[in-house]
Amino acid sequence: MPDAPAASSATLPLVSLASGYGHFAVPAVALAAATRVLATAGQQAEPLAVAPTAGLPTLRAALAARYRLRGALIVEPENVLVTAGAKTGLFALLSELLAPGDDVLLPTPNWFGFGELVRRAGGVLRALPLAAADNYALPPGALRAALTPATRLLILSNPNNPTGRVFSAEEWAGLLAVTAEFPDLWVLSDEIYEGISFGPVPVPTLLAQPGAGPRHVVVSGFSKSLALAGWGVGCLVAPSALAAAVAARLFATGVAVPVPAQLAALAATEQAEAIGAALCAQLQPTRQLLLAGLAALPGAGTVIAPEGTYYVFADFCRFLAPGLPAADASAALVRRLAAAGVEVVDGASCGAPGFVRLSYAVPEAVLVEALTRLRAGLVGE
Repeated sequence: MPDAPAASSATLPLVSLASGYGHFAVPAVALAAATRVLATAGQQAEPLAVAPTAGLPTLRAALAARYRLRGALIVEPENVLVTAGAKTGLFALLSELLAPGDDVLLPTPNWFGFGELVRRAGGVLRALPLAAADNYALPPGALRAALTPATRLLILSNPNNPTGRVFSAEEWAGLLAVTAEFPDLWVLSDEIYEGISFGPVPVPTLLAQPGAGPRHVVVSGFSKSLALAGWGVGCLVAPSALAAAVAARLFATGVAVPVPAQLAALAATEQAEAIGAALCAQLQPTRQLLLAGLAALPGAGTVIAPEGTYYVFADFCRFLAPGLPAADASAALVRRLAAAGVEVVDGASCGAPGFVRLSYAVPEAVLVEALTRLRAGLVGE
């Protein structure tokens, strides 16, 4: 198929379904907490306090308490670090764990940022492709076949960005039984979307599983599940010795998260369940709208509703131009959609050319317009 006509691209401003940040109001409790500390500093004509590199003790304790409530009884405050966004914590962790050339296994599709972070930390990323046809299941046998004694780190995302797939506790049990066979292997679970879930049970954290142990790490943050996009707060939960080493690295290379942002994060942590429930309720109408719009496209077949995140990873392989390499055809498809006025994430960047990541964390009117343009770009209607 050719790219869209030039006339379309000349007249349509882009409507974006590509952003990784939701269109969410800042939680009132978080805003109030930050405002109080700023107002106090102004009233007293004093500088803001500077937090310890590892984070405010109150926030670390609150995060540890929340993990324990989720069943992760091994988590104490000394296991928790507060970082300047999840990406900063992730890179510091990878830099601490990986030696040059270390093998890192990543089931794909997965977040496009992992590749560059692993590369900059000295590791070599190796993909383990999963299939949409079986809803991106990761059988223990497939994991065992992909791991080698040289594999230093396995990265899993739960819920997965971009697919929305959630690993259940039963699936974790099978996977951890395999990783236990590799005593030098670390397991990292990216759980930043854990509060955006539409399944029958809450998203299980790696650290609550019976097989969780001293080589298991979780990275998370506040921008997705707790509506604090732009506040620059992440968190890392790791064995105490590794947490201390990462904190020392952060002390040498950066600064602590500003206190107002940490106090906002503390307030959000204390109200995490209510905030997550409100976000999911806000997302329900646009979630259904996007799923219905995709199901109405020619040749759609069954559209699987993702259990977590605020994305749908749509299979548009049937719209690819024939005769091109998969990545080139996928890029051409994304250009055609942009020419029709809608911006999406190319699935090739996540390991799945021909798929596109679409966010429904946008106002309903924006999504309605985006779906109209999407259909026009794909089928000319």
